[in-house]
Amino acid sequence: MNPTSPAALRKLAATLTEAAQASGRVLEKYHRTRKFRVGEKKDAGLVTDADLASEAAAMKILRRAHPEFEMLAEESAPDWKKARTHEGRWIMDPLDGTTNFVHGFPMFCVSIAAEWKGQVVAGVIHHPLLGDTYIATRGGGARLNGKKLRVSATRQARDALLTTGFTYRKDEWLHAEMAAFEHFARVARAIRRPGSAALDLAYTARGVFDGFWEMRLPPWDVAAGSLLVEEAGGKVTDFAGRAFDINKPEILASNGLIHTTLVREMKASSD
Repeated sequence: MNPTSPAALRKLAATLTEAAQASGRVLEKYHRTRKFRVGEKKDAGLVTDADLASEAAAMKILRRAHPEFEMLAEESAPDWKKARTHEGRWIMDPLDGTTNFVHGFPMFCVSIAAEWKGQVVAGVIHHPLLGDTYIATRGGGARLNGKKLRVSATRQARDALLTTGFTYRKDEWLHAEMAAFEHFARVARAIRRPGSAALDLAYTARGVFDGFWEMRLPPWDVAAGSLLVEEAGGKVTDFAGRAFDINKPEILASNGLIHTTLVREMKASSD
């Protein structure tokens, strides 16, 4: 098997799309009926019946397509530091934006990526309430509902609309996150905080947001979205401008045109 050939990548993307949309239908049902139980994970936010059912729906499709792939999923297989034993891996968040979902705020999605030999090669983000499906394959570009995506053309940080998120571990990291937020609020035109990192990245890829940063995100929040931004012509690094790694705790994504400025201002925010 060579999952990096164009034909194989298209097939992977089709599998991811089928899985994400199946999960999305589950989320739509729970969102409509509002009949779900809510629990809380230590230092990791909320979890609901919808998270679990969405994950199960996607897993059924993914495992049927490639049973040999490992599964890294937020709810049932969350040990992302465990060494891989196979070249292929699915990376999934069945409900990114659970707090939004619980409160009825419609910014939530399904995010699923395919990884091969440590590199994300395909990714899909599905926003069920809007019917938006974002698809990216490495070297094959990024699309939204079949239409090619392109990052924004904003060239100055002062004209930029940025987006970010905050950790659940407020006692440890909130001060640093708020310092960065305050700093960028002085640099950019405006900042938004929708509450779904995957959608933040998808909206950066489509040119709505000009840049996104966040600390301490697990791989399932950023795997698909980081590929979307790159394939839409943007740039994704850590806060210092070094190569991005989904297993490391920093992500800075942008349209590329303001990336150097964002890296510089990120450093200034912590000085």
